[in-house]
Amino acid sequence: MAPWFLFILVSALFPLSPQVHGLNYTDVQAAVTDMRSKSYYGFAILLQMLNSTSQPYRSLTFLMPGDSQLSESPISVDHLEDFLISHAVTTPLLFNDLLHFPTGSLIPSGAENKMIRINNRGRANFFVNNAHIVTPNICQNSYIKCHGIDTVIQYENSSYINS
Repeated sequence: MAPWFLFILVSALFPLSPQVHGLNYTDVQAAVTDMRSKSYYGFAILLQMLNSTSQPYRSLTFLMPGDSQLSESPISVDHLEDFLISHAVTTPLLFNDLLHFPTGSLIPSGAENKMIRINNRGRANFFVNNAHIVTPNICQNSYIKCHGIDTVIQYENSSYINS
């Protein structure tokens, strides 16, 4: 077998640029580091657990419940991915970007057929569905953006929990 053929085969099987489901591995690590720096350990762990999923992620904005809220939520292991993407907006948005959305705006979550309703009463009183954004702009060092919220986001049919 020619050495160039072996090089091409190995290169195809193990690409040089590490990717985690469409997100640059470096961006994921930077976001996780930012989450940990603000004590969002639970969400950081859940995000890292997605290594074995096949969901093609792109740059997102995560809306992260705190550790105590996560510990009270009966998240099924089989629906971990659904839980995380239902706590995401499909584009990276800083808090100042979110402030441009008027009350009543609907923006798509990462989950199919689940919309997030904006209730914008200003910087100190901004809600996404039932959750108040309490710690904006946590993720500063990657294309992934994230904001801390005070509760798990509720939808009509939350299929990511054990019934």
